[in-house]
Amino acid sequence: MAKGMRDIKRQISGFQNTKQITKAMEMVAASGLRKAQENAEAARPYSDKIKEVISNIASATKNLKHPMLQSREVKKTGYLVITSDRGLAGGYNANLLRMVMNTIQEKHNSTDDYSIFVIGRKGRDYFKRRNMPIVSQVTGLPDNPQYLDIQEIAKTAVQNFSDGLYDELYLAYNEFVNPITQIPVEKRLLPLSDISESNGNSALYEYEPSAEEVLDVLLPKYAETLIYSAVLEGKASEFGARMTAMGNATNNATDLIAGLTLVYNRARQAAITQEISEIIAGANAQG
Repeated sequence: MAKGMRDIKRQISGFQNTKQITKAMEMVAASGLRKAQENAEAARPYSDKIKEVISNIASATKNLKHPMLQSREVKKTGYLVITSDRGLAGGYNANLLRMVMNTIQEKHNSTDDYSIFVIGRKGRDYFKRRNMPIVSQVTGLPDNPQYLDIQEIAKTAVQNFSDGLYDELYLAYNEFVNPITQIPVEKRLLPLSDISESNGNSALYEYEPSAEEVLDVLLPKYAETLIYSAVLEGKASEFGARMTAMGNATNNATDLIAGLTLVYNRARQAAITQEISEIIAGANAQG
């Protein structure tokens, strides 16, 4: 019985240590989430303004034909997938990667039909294990990523579309809804299809040297900004998922500790009762 009680006590101590770790990680994730949300919100006005200017040009220019706006026959597809570098975030990575894999398996018969750009160690390792065609990768992003951290992969992904290396580019990431809910989404980034929507109150601009040449600069910038915004959205989702996962782990540890404590107390009470019974039995035998 004593040996069993020692084992239970050792288990309780182990779960208490685990609870301290998961609680600390939950608090760190909560702190990171606040900053990530602020970063995501701060990036929106910039992309909104670029979209406004592009929409103005598109609505004011007749017969506008730009490669980044034109749909073409799809022979090859690009995917830019945003995952995390670390785990312990519930289904954050698994749900997203499962969605991407289902899409690829449904749409493509050969690895020649698609290319993958991946941000995050989890995604990179996942695709590498399956020998899938990774064109470019970025790992080791800081908790508060700057545009320069993903500039190279964003430019490459957009430029490859412009060069005709694939005919459409999809962006796959976790969309942040709230700290508890993150939704894996897959959005077509290129060709751009939403910039021709004008609000009807556009100002009249004069462009130098020409509207078309301004678009040549702004359209890639806008696409790259959307990628950066998705990275920030993904970071907020990652912190939210980790905070939820660590909170659940802390609660589970608390329940396990409570259950084991009850078992320990019962075993201890049984041992005490047995000792008392043995003492009384010995006293009766002597009397």
